[in-house]
Amino acid sequence: MSDYYKILGINKGASDEEIKKAFRKLAHQYHPDKKSGDEKKFKEIAEAYSILSDKKKREQYDKYGRVFDGQPFGGAQGGGAGPFGAGGPFGNGFGFEFDPSAFNDFTDLGDIFSAFFEGMGVRQKRRTYHRGADIEIIQEITLEEAFYGVKKELKYDIAVSCVKCGSKGYDQKEGLEKCSVCGGSGEIKEARNTFFGNFSQIKQCKECFGSGQIPKKSCAECRGKGIISGNRDIKVEILPGVMDSQFIKITGSGESGERGAGTGDLYVRIKIKPHHIFARRGNDLFIKKEVKLVDILLGERIEIPTIDARKIQIEIPENFDLKNNLIVPKQGMPILNSSNRGNLIVEFKIKTPKKPNAKAKKILEDLRKEID
Repeated sequence: MSDYYKILGINKGASDEEIKKAFRKLAHQYHPDKKSGDEKKFKEIAEAYSILSDKKKREQYDKYGRVFDGQPFGGAQGGGAGPFGAGGPFGNGFGFEFDPSAFNDFTDLGDIFSAFFEGMGVRQKRRTYHRGADIEIIQEITLEEAFYGVKKELKYDIAVSCVKCGSKGYDQKEGLEKCSVCGGSGEIKEARNTFFGNFSQIKQCKECFGSGQIPKKSCAECRGKGIISGNRDIKVEILPGVMDSQFIKITGSGESGERGAGTGDLYVRIKIKPHHIFARRGNDLFIKKEVKLVDILLGERIEIPTIDARKIQIEIPENFDLKNNLIVPKQGMPILNSSNRGNLIVEFKIKTPKKPNAKAKKILEDLRKEID
């Protein structure tokens, strides 16, 4: 069993720079287009570099070693699971996953290795048209609407599918024809001059993007894109207990994709307007209430409003400590997707008389003596 480090002639602790240097020297020496080239050796060198130049793959290789012929780590036959099996990070027929970008540190090497492996049956993927973009909309609601839940109708400008061509991008009556550039193969052959020598490279046809067909006549409405500017109307249900800045995802209500590609999603971000009475923190509601000093000292029943437009009576305990807040259980906001509610928390503030009369002053003086 070959060792990747031995193939490149380096030790296991070699630096990234040493790996690159060794690879470049050997790749130049054994490239198949050179007279002294060796295709089998060149493939081994490329495989070794593809693994050792990638930090994650190198760590997995150092940990698990190398397994060939689609055999998963552990010894079972037939491309099963494991780091080198089919679908594993190193498994795709060569014992590694070829990525031309791994060679971008060298001039033209990305293109060179693309061409080399395409010659062995590894082709570039045909163009896939872009999925439609996701859209974000801010929807303002009141605190009461967040309490009860609400349905909102949204209207927004967006890229939509072209009705005239059915999002195909071309006149369907005219149809498609064979690409005149590639002759219907979807590929073109280019001659390349590199420091390795001269060789031919097979590339995807830029005219038909690898499909081998082009429209006889592009759609005049969308100019071949399959999408046009439009708008969309939808209704969105906002559930009781929704939080400020929470997103509601509506699948398939974003922009339409090019030429029938997937539609994006709509994200509605909820913005709850400030309330003139209540402040919200999580699922709890806070309210400020002015009370008389005597009510705090002696205790008293007082009336406070709730978010659902009711009035409730609460008891202020005798000698209540103003450093604390009074908690009224289950009178706050609904907890989303639950039958429970948060609390209503009352923050007290002493109501000071503007100008006490003589009788009130005497009472306060007597009270001070009693308290002292």
